[in-house]
Amino acid sequence: MTKGKILFEEERKALAEVVELTYYRKNTNTAGGNFSLKTVDEEGREYLIMTPSMMSETYHGKLSPSQILVVDPDTWEVYSGEGELTREINMHTAAYRANPEIKCVFHAHAPNAMFWATSHLDMPNLTEATQKVKYIKVLDFEPNCSPELAALVSAEIKKDNELPKEYLLDSHGVLIITPGNDGLEALYKAISILDTVEWNAEIAYKQTIFQQLGLLDGYYSKGFKVGTIEDLVTHNPIWNSQYKAKVGEISD
Repeated sequence: MTKGKILFEEERKALAEVVELTYYRKNTNTAGGNFSLKTVDEEGREYLIMTPSMMSETYHGKLSPSQILVVDPDTWEVYSGEGELTREINMHTAAYRANPEIKCVFHAHAPNAMFWATSHLDMPNLTEATQKVKYIKVLDFEPNCSPELAALVSAEIKKDNELPKEYLLDSHGVLIITPGNDGLEALYKAISILDTVEWNAEIAYKQTIFQQLGLLDGYYSKGFKVGTIEDLVTHNPIWNSQYKAKVGEISD
């Protein structure tokens, strides 16, 4: 290792910057959140670059690259980093094992998406920028950091291995899983999805209100009626399946 460098410095610096950006844009809160990305060394050995425990409550989103952890995905041994391993490691590793194409696991407490999650309602996916994640499903409640939550996430990913995805974790937040040529590309995809889905969450809420006021007869996306209040209540997927997102299309 070059003198003055830390292990996986580029990845750890990028993740520390994303933590601060996410926290100060209020896409997570002091109750937590945890992010990880997958990387490999020169010999092809895999590692997780992961946020430490209490990244929000103790550090308020301000982490140095040296605080970001380098973790063995199989043994959970911490090779480098100044923080403690988050108890949510089981959910992260369960996701990576369920689909090897996943390069980033991003769990946050985004407020608008949390509204849908705590209501135990799937989020209507209406905006052009969010169509790539398709059906935004709410999962059944399991306690945070529990083996049951990890098992639930793993089973859901195995049902549908198409990526990227955003899931709503009932009363707990959002989970975004993304592919990429490497972990950094996947990380930036995840934060883009988090931001655009947050906008979509508010728009979906307002379209729901407009239906109740009689101003709309359903949910609309790109000129198509894609669902109704009844679909929302019965968990019938609401997203614009008539529009096929082009490769790389997530923003203008």
